[in-house]
Amino acid sequence: MKQKNISRRSFLKLFGAGTVATAAVLYGCDTKNSELVDQSGSHTDDVPVGKMTYRTTPTSGDKVSLLGFGMMRFPTRTKQSGNGEEIDQEAVNQLVDYAIEHGVNYFDTSPRYIQGMSEPATGAALVRHPREKFLVATKLSNQASENWSREKSMGMYHQSFKNLQVDVIDYYLLHSIGGGDNGMENLKSRFFDNGMLDFLVEERKKGKIRNLGFSYHGDIAVYDYLLSQHDKYHWDFVQIQMNYVDWENATGRNKNAEYLYSELAKRNIPAVIMEPLLGGRLGKLPQHLFLQLKARRPEDSAASWAFRFAGTPPMVLTSLSGMNVMEHLQDNIRSHSPLIPISDEEDKMLKEIAVEYLKYPLVSCTECQYCMPCPYGINIPGIFSYYNKMVNDGAVPKNLQDKQYRKLRRNFLLGYARKMQPERQADHCISCNICLEKCPQHIRIPREMSRINDYIEDLKQEKEFGE
Repeated sequence: MKQKNISRRSFLKLFGAGTVATAAVLYGCDTKNSELVDQSGSHTDDVPVGKMTYRTTPTSGDKVSLLGFGMMRFPTRTKQSGNGEEIDQEAVNQLVDYAIEHGVNYFDTSPRYIQGMSEPATGAALVRHPREKFLVATKLSNQASENWSREKSMGMYHQSFKNLQVDVIDYYLLHSIGGGDNGMENLKSRFFDNGMLDFLVEERKKGKIRNLGFSYHGDIAVYDYLLSQHDKYHWDFVQIQMNYVDWENATGRNKNAEYLYSELAKRNIPAVIMEPLLGGRLGKLPQHLFLQLKARRPEDSAASWAFRFAGTPPMVLTSLSGMNVMEHLQDNIRSHSPLIPISDEEDKMLKEIAVEYLKYPLVSCTECQYCMPCPYGINIPGIFSYYNKMVNDGAVPKNLQDKQYRKLRRNFLLGYARKMQPERQADHCISCNICLEKCPQHIRIPREMSRINDYIEDLKQEKEFGE
């Protein structure tokens, strides 16, 4: 029978930590010193206009803003019917207008983003501006699990032009190559066997596509193979995940970002950076790590450090950020207007912070929503986001001697109940594994759901440690 009075040993085991020292790192300062420091930055000056940093695409000569607008996370509102949510187009328009006014010109979307709603919303926002003011990127997001034929893939390609309301797509990607469990087989079925890659190369020759590339998510054999074919296909750019945590650290089947970037640089292929904030987590660091950054640049946000790291390598063309609130957009514009490269000393510090950061048993979810909708209604990214935030904030019960246990336990459970409707909580996961192939981070989602749910159930049964 499962023992509900959780011990210090079972707590450490539950959270994936192997030593008492790891727990000390996990929770940082004592609770008496746990007042949270604002990590959003304290700049009071106006957001710069006309100072955006740009990089040039070697093949097309495009002048690209180093800050790219990722159209994966849009503000939403409740439908007039009261049933469900829809994209708040007016809010999207305001964000896009502000971005263009301040020099952002690269907008990245996909037929898959926001359950198919991103491309039309992106098109509606951009069509209001002169065509020379923006560069639009989208993707052939034909998932192998759905047996995408040439006809269906062609339909997706042509629909993107209609959704975006453009005659030419500036940057077009083979989406999420290397994803899933059968990387090379998926690559063949999605882009080679159906002739789609050859078709896209011809479309580039005709001028319908101006730059052709791919986005990488996992199987390094696929990445290396496509780069080995550069002389044949002439990749204009490649999209990779890069940030100061991933730079020297491989996760799952991924090679570290230093390898990915160096392979592009030696072929003179520009890199488009996704997840410079690691799904937003580097914008909200554990407090004791952020204080190291604040001591050096007191006015800068945690996110600014991550963007400066991502933008420093010279072959980085643009760094994507999903900005759904004005404050984030403004802070990111400040970070790139102009970009101040990371110094050697700062680079060393960030890599030391990365080592400490990786000791935290967080779920590596970037809230991309690819796993959604869950057929059983579970809010997968919402649960992971809540769990990660509580760990980062030091708001999780610690150990047998934690005097704050009762308060932390109550706050954790109340917050979970308020954010997650009962039918969308982790205990509804039946380990159907449908989500596994969809996750570009290769998270073992059912296992993580079980781990978090076990901890929550233990908290529900407990009254106080030691009772």
